[in-house]
Amino acid sequence: MSTGVSPASRPFNFHLGFGLPLLAMLVLLGEPTALDFAIANWAYDPQSGFIGGHSWFLENILHDRAKQAVILIGVLAIFGFLLSLLPTRLRQWRRSLGYLVLAMGLSSGIVTPLKALTGVQCPWSLSQYGGEESYTPLLIPRAPTAKPGRCWPGGHAAAGFSLLALFFVLRDRRPRAARLALWVALGLGTVFSVSRMLQGAHFLSHNLWTALLDWTICLATYRLLLYRPASALGAAVTAPAGTGTATG
Repeated sequence: MSTGVSPASRPFNFHLGFGLPLLAMLVLLGEPTALDFAIANWAYDPQSGFIGGHSWFLENILHDRAKQAVILIGVLAIFGFLLSLLPTRLRQWRRSLGYLVLAMGLSSGIVTPLKALTGVQCPWSLSQYGGEESYTPLLIPRAPTAKPGRCWPGGHAAAGFSLLALFFVLRDRRPRAARLALWVALGLGTVFSVSRMLQGAHFLSHNLWTALLDWTICLATYRLLLYRPASALGAAVTAPAGTGTATG
């Protein structure tokens, strides 16, 4: 007989899940400019600019079309959630679909306000790469300019890393599919990051910040909405009749 209680979540070490990304963020606050500039210098030619600056494939396929594909996934998640509100088979996935909409929305939506708040310049805007702006570290006040930067964190990378939400949706129901979703999200986020670095749109650290922020957002939302430890479920199942765990 059904108890109306969802299966318990698989064990997860939240201390490591939150702790390691937060530690990495503290390290990144030290401004890894040497590595950032080493990669940017390799990708930049004084005569022709960044090696990906005029690439049709990087701009039209890996940037525009790829972002549209991720947006489509988000739209499908919203549509699926709305259907789950009706008496359909998707009802059992209602909470998961709601989580997916929220986690992906926060992971991608946080980028624009952070860009406006920080005003970090893109590599292609800096004087050493053919631009007119001067470089300033993340936590240092920006030099006066008529064109504030909009490059921290990496926006296009967020399109890929926001799919980390799929890993958390699947990890308690479809572990193998969850592992595949994890590698797909990390792979796409990395590919999107590299493509924009080759175009001069971001430093490496900009995209690392995106990955860390998106992981933390997806994990925190999972902990709040989906994670159901076995101990809590045991208490729900053994609750006296009339105290109610049934759902309608």
